[in-house]
Amino acid sequence: MSLSVQPLCSLCLCGLFFRRDPPPRHREHRGCTEKARYPATFLIIFLASLTVSACRQDADRGRVPSEVQEVVTSVGENIAQDRYEQIYSESSDLWKKDVTPDQSNEVFKTLKTKLGKVESRALHSAAEQQNSGGALKGHVYILSYQTRFERGDGMETFTLIEENGRWRLARYFVNSTALQ
Repeated sequence: MSLSVQPLCSLCLCGLFFRRDPPPRHREHRGCTEKARYPATFLIIFLASLTVSACRQDADRGRVPSEVQEVVTSVGENIAQDRYEQIYSESSDLWKKDVTPDQSNEVFKTLKTKLGKVESRALHSAAEQQNSGGALKGHVYILSYQTRFERGDGMETFTLIEENGRWRLARYFVNSTALQ
């Protein structure tokens, strides 16, 4: 079995763009429409399938493990319920090294005062890292969310680090013009 592909009309590409008749100035190319329609259809379907495949791979890369997402959800719920001490007690050693419980509580209180409660949160990006050195040494997830607060929009970034087989909050950052 052999497969042959007829070239498209180089003058008008009528096999790709015109379903019925080519424009009047290309009437002499009427024959190329029928010849080129099938290879063009095959080409479009092939390119579409490649695009879908690439998008599926991107979606797989953007998936966040459920145990990582659970920590983000828990931190969000704790912020909403003013349980700042619980956030501190469940955070990583890195978080506890950087701030005192009072400083941590004050940051969350200030954020809630200026921005209000979270109305919606949509994942913007997720990056998994394996770091051999630096402050974030080990297995890390950095998750950025496009977040709508009561008093403005912003980007929330949760940095989680795996400690003793559990994911813990290492850093939390909010960037919003409503904080100025």
